[in-house]
Amino acid sequence: MSTPFVDLADAPVRGFLHAPSQPSHGAIVLTHGAGADCQSKLLIEMSNVFAASGFTVLRFDLPFRSERPHGPPSPGSAARDRDGLRRAVALMKERERGPIFLGGHSYGGRQATILVSEDSQLVDGLLLFSYPLHPPRKPDQLRTSHFPKLNRPAFFVHGTRDPFGTIPEVKSALKLIPASHVLFEVEGAGHDLATKKTFGDLPSRVVSEFQTFVKK
Repeated sequence: MSTPFVDLADAPVRGFLHAPSQPSHGAIVLTHGAGADCQSKLLIEMSNVFAASGFTVLRFDLPFRSERPHGPPSPGSAARDRDGLRRAVALMKERERGPIFLGGHSYGGRQATILVSEDSQLVDGLLLFSYPLHPPRKPDQLRTSHFPKLNRPAFFVHGTRDPFGTIPEVKSALKLIPASHVLFEVEGAGHDLATKKTFGDLPSRVVSEFQTFVKK
């Protein structure tokens, strides 16, 4: 079960809070990609399974999506979107005493990594779905310049048919990250991480592997 969550600060946080029946693992802040919102199937299903496993999860809309319901973010909105991520983390720290993890899908995950590269004390780790390593068909335009500054554990989930980065490209890029990291491959999945009409058991597999990773 989830409940609406709203905080109308300068960088608004609007979304849904998934509270576990028996909290035991800390909290996760999750956000969406450039063409979606926090109601995406990926975020809903992942949040439900993480909450069932003991995590408190806040899935929310980035500021650019709060301002307009459709379309990608404008080139100048990234800094404010990171402010939204920072605010969401602060709100969860007020609620939770355990570790806080930050992440999201595609654009949201990219902004999360940039934010953590600038403030290594912000969260305890990163959870990244379909990191947009480069634009489709433009492998020379890598989005990895901040990777050497990532000093928090990072868990990457990536489809083997993702046009934003092949598995070999992602593996090569992750070598730039000095902190511990792992790549969870989703066979046959594209950027949305769907292999058929549903995600099947993907959420439960991701949660299991993520729990193992953060306990190391």
